[in-house]
Amino acid sequence: MKFALFTHVPHSKADNLYYAYAPYVREMNVWGKNVDELVVVAPFFSGKVTVIDSPYEHQNLQFIPVPSFDLLSVKAVLLTLFKLPGLLWIIFIAMKNADHIHLRCPGNIGLLGCFVQILFPNTPKTAKYAGNWDPKSKQPWTYRLQKWILSNTFLTRNMQVLVYGAWEGSSRNIKPFFTATYSEHEKMVLTPKTLAGRIDFVFVGTLVKGKQPLYAIQLIEKLHQKGYAVRLRLYGEGVEREVLEEYVLKHQLESIITLEGNQSKAIVQKAYQDSHFVVLPSDSEGWPKVIAEGMFWGCVPIATSVSCVPFMLDYGSRGVLLEMNLEHDSLLIEAVLKDQTDFDAKRNKAAEWSRMFTLDVFEEAIFKSLKFKV
Repeated sequence: MKFALFTHVPHSKADNLYYAYAPYVREMNVWGKNVDELVVVAPFFSGKVTVIDSPYEHQNLQFIPVPSFDLLSVKAVLLTLFKLPGLLWIIFIAMKNADHIHLRCPGNIGLLGCFVQILFPNTPKTAKYAGNWDPKSKQPWTYRLQKWILSNTFLTRNMQVLVYGAWEGSSRNIKPFFTATYSEHEKMVLTPKTLAGRIDFVFVGTLVKGKQPLYAIQLIEKLHQKGYAVRLRLYGEGVEREVLEEYVLKHQLESIITLEGNQSKAIVQKAYQDSHFVVLPSDSEGWPKVIAEGMFWGCVPIATSVSCVPFMLDYGSRGVLLEMNLEHDSLLIEAVLKDQTDFDAKRNKAAEWSRMFTLDVFEEAIFKSLKFKV
């Protein structure tokens, strides 16, 4: 099977291997186990490989570079119009030669792929929509357009659309899905954690406004002011780093807040294992892997009620759902800090739920998606 993948994720090359953002590549390596030839259509840049990148493992990989583009300004739109014919032709030829078409959405390349795939109604297809599928959520018009095309079974045929969560009113080609990081053999007995000493929180993600790392810092600051021995470590890089550093210095939080930068999977895993809570006050998510990963290692999750997060946290029985009101949210966390029994119950429920979604289960689900018949 020749499997053609269309994604907006930027790629680089080193030692004759193609690299991209590690969590995405790890998933695509699972897809790749089931195909003979992997064709990757994606943007390419000549920058250095970083600690958060991983290589594709497929032995028969063809990489087709496409120029990146956006629609964020008049100039960008005009430049995109200039690039568009060539982009569409590259995508068309790759789809024409494929036995299976796979779109990664939402994203700019995925958007173009949504249009071009209409011309191939008989080719088996899958689309992984990694964003928030909630039809009631506010999203950019390009995201809504992709969701509309993918849901339209007249335009989009012979395709399974894999989305996070089960949403009422979805078309018949929409399939609830999940993602995974750890395998069955990595399950370990949870080490008991007491709330009597220092309480550790961990944030993992890009330091951008959408992930709201500043709110995570402010939550810990609030608990510190109330007399709790708390610490927060933030893993990741982004444009907000300088803002966060200035806030920490201005409010003299250096003893309880540390920005660890981008780190390897092993270091982040150790941070989960050492922490009591994983916190992600993001304003938009699909299936936040950070939350699922933290839960796997026994962290009580603290997250906003977006996308399928309420389902992941069982509406509060497996964690704390934030309402983005600092005083109110700090009280919710404080209630757990005062109750070791409640903390232990949430922690065990969180781990038990997350450990149902291992890489082993994930591989089987992907295999079935590749073999489906409309």
